[in-house]
Amino acid sequence: MKFNLKKILKSELFIAFIYRFIRAYAWTFRLRIENEDKWLAHMRGGGSVLLCAWHQQFFAAIRHFQNYAVFNPSIMISRSNDGALIAGVAERTGWHTVRGSSSKGGKAALRSVIVNLKKSKLAAHIVDGPQGPAGKVKAGVIRLAHSTDSLIVPVYASAEKAWHFNSWDRFLLPKPFSKVHLRFGEMLSFDKTKDPALFEEQRARLEKIMRPGLVL
Repeated sequence: MKFNLKKILKSELFIAFIYRFIRAYAWTFRLRIENEDKWLAHMRGGGSVLLCAWHQQFFAAIRHFQNYAVFNPSIMISRSNDGALIAGVAERTGWHTVRGSSSKGGKAALRSVIVNLKKSKLAAHIVDGPQGPAGKVKAGVIRLAHSTDSLIVPVYASAEKAWHFNSWDRFLLPKPFSKVHLRFGEMLSFDKTKDPALFEEQRARLEKIMRPGLVL
């Protein structure tokens, strides 16, 4: 019988196993949450919020982000094989996944996230994913904010003890039972503009704000 690794990695059985493993692993973290109340109050009052994180740090946030499933939030995930696995895990945590990235299917995926965000008032976005470069905020997050009148809230994750992968973003994996700090930045507003120079200024501003939270 031919061994098909890609098919196994995409199978429901394997994804279910990985989801349970991640959930058990993440429950060992000693989480500390900072500055969450402000943006939650804004959203519950009818405002729209776009949570933004670096690719390096999203794993540390998975456990806590499951608490937002009640809002039916959305997130864009690439169409790669790795993306299929991540999307399967995200769906099980209660997040609606839209498949696409800046390199493949990005425009259609962005439109879908816009539609969902207008309804649910909450979405998350990986600002430099899925392939980087690390520390470079891509333009899609500003387009999302403009199209949905959303406030952008940066999210930063750090761990007392962690491994950093030898990857393009030095991916952060907290060690079991480590203290993990999940910090939400201040709510940021970006006025709509058709001026390319002003648009780039907004993108650069967000990058400047978020860049110090990245560990390279």
